[in-house]
Amino acid sequence: MARYIDEILQPGERVLYSTNAHWIFYFPAIVAWIVALAFLVLARQSTVDGLMMLSLAAAGVAALAGLFWTIKGWFHRFTTETDVTNLRVVHKTGFIKRRTFEMALDKVESVDVDQSILGRILNYGDVTIRGVGEGIEKITTIASPLAFRSSITTR
Repeated sequence: MARYIDEILQPGERVLYSTNAHWIFYFPAIVAWIVALAFLVLARQSTVDGLMMLSLAAAGVAALAGLFWTIKGWFHRFTTETDVTNLRVVHKTGFIKRRTFEMALDKVESVDVDQSILGRILNYGDVTIRGVGEGIEKITTIASPLAFRSSITTR
C-alpha cells in the first residue's frame, strides 16, 4: 500500500521531511506485557495449585490486553502520516475514515510546540500550526516535534 503523500504529490513537489506518531502509543502494551510476564514468573514460582492457576489466568488476561494495545498502537502509527514538502504541510490520520489537512507553507503564520517533561526526554510532543486565513491545526503526540517545526519554518 502506497503512502498517502506519494499519491497526492504535485508535479515538481518533493518531500522534505516525514515523521510519524511517537512510539509512546505502545506504552500501555509494554506495561501489559510486563505484567503478563510477572504473573507467569509468579505462576512458575508458586507451589500452591490454586495460586498457580490464578496467576496463569491473570497472565492470560494481561497478555490479551497487551496484544490488543500492541495492535491498536501499531494501527495508529501505520495509519498516521505527517509530511512537509517544498510547498505544503500534509497530515493524514485514519484508514477507512480518513482525516487530512494540508496547509501551504506560505500560509503558515506560526508553529508552536508543546512538550511535557516526559515528551522532552523521549522526544515527542504536540505541534500547533496556525495559518493565515487557514485556521489552526493541532497534531498530537508527534515524534521529533522540534525537527518537524524546523522543517516548516526553515525556507
